Amino acid sequence: MTAAGWVTTAPTTPKSDDAQQSVITTSSLGENRLTQPSSSFSETPRARCEFYRRVCSLPTVVDPMTGRITMRAGLVGAVMMPTELAHQVKTTLDIRGVAPMPIIGHPRATMWTFLVRGDIVPIGDPAEVAQLWAARVVVIRDGDIALPSPAPDPLMIRTWISPAISAFRPSGSVVLECARQYLAGQPRR
Repeated sequence: MTAAGWVTTAPTTPKSDDAQQSVITTSSLGENRLTQPSSSFSETPRARCEFYRRVCSLPTVVDPMTGRITMRAGLVGAVMMPTELAHQVKTTLDIRGVAPMPIIGHPRATMWTFLVRGDIVPIGDPAEVAQLWAARVVVIRDGDIALPSPAPDPLMIRTWISPAISAFRPSGSVVLECARQYLAGQPRR
């Protein structure tokens, strides 16, 4: 029972990913009231996917079996790198005023993924490719990119370091060049 004399009882509808669950609350005087839970407690993968599509212009889809949210790389690409290097790159880009930067963290793999514009041209120099490969820097121009989802994730595979909040994405070439400068030992600010 709450201070106002209301007690929450059972939900009125079965739980589903698409509908908010109504709850009946009963006062100490026996009055019933039908309420909706706060939206912060009822976000679904489908709602998050719609946010990514409408607000962030990301071509996302939801796997109905797992709740996993993905998008196909193309106009949007990604640059993945180890957390230590990624933190240096983010700091440099923050100083340059490149913001907001959508960055996905992969805690178990100690990697970050920068969502970027798909403007990265293939690298022709084998020495540069080898340097990036040795540093575990991966450019994603094609294939699926997985995004954080509100679906239960006991392994905490993906989380936002800096969430996608708009359609802005930094140039993939700029992010990659900044990483190359750190790997060469010559960060430019």
